Amino acid sequence: MERAQIVYDTLKQLDIAYSIVEHPPATSTEEADHYIEGKEGVRTKSLFLINKKKKAFYLIIMDDQKRLDIKKLSSILDEKRLKFGSSELLLEKMNQSPGLVSPFGLWNNTEQDVQVYLDREMLAEKVVTFHPDDNTKTIFFLTTDLYKLLDALGYPYTIIDL
Repeated sequence: MERAQIVYDTLKQLDIAYSIVEHPPATSTEEADHYIEGKEGVRTKSLFLINKKKKAFYLIIMDDQKRLDIKKLSSILDEKRLKFGSSELLLEKMNQSPGLVSPFGLWNNTEQDVQVYLDREMLAEKVVTFHPDDNTKTIFFLTTDLYKLLDALGYPYTIIDL
């Protein structure tokens, strides 16, 4: 079964309505934004970060137009130093590749050791967008359903001000 279909089936089981826009492969949020121009919804970026000791794992979800202030985030998370996780570690923890990181990778995190942080500003929007484990598609659903998804996956989340 194609990975995007697993996303669709899971959302259907959770009674989460969604819409899909299919487009050529997008390797960056800027490129994906071009294909979904004019559609309602905050364009998100999901970042996989780790601490210096590679013992704490973080999924940060924010508006793709916003630049991550990693020093500020380190302070919020009470970490001395954060960095982006390697593609190998991302594959191990979430079975995703760079450019496809999204909350849908959390169901592959069998150890449930990835901590989820959502930027408050992004949550003010009615609709959020993600790649459904496929960079030729963008999925749209209600921001309130993002909470529902995370709860169903068993992931507590923290809302932060980036």
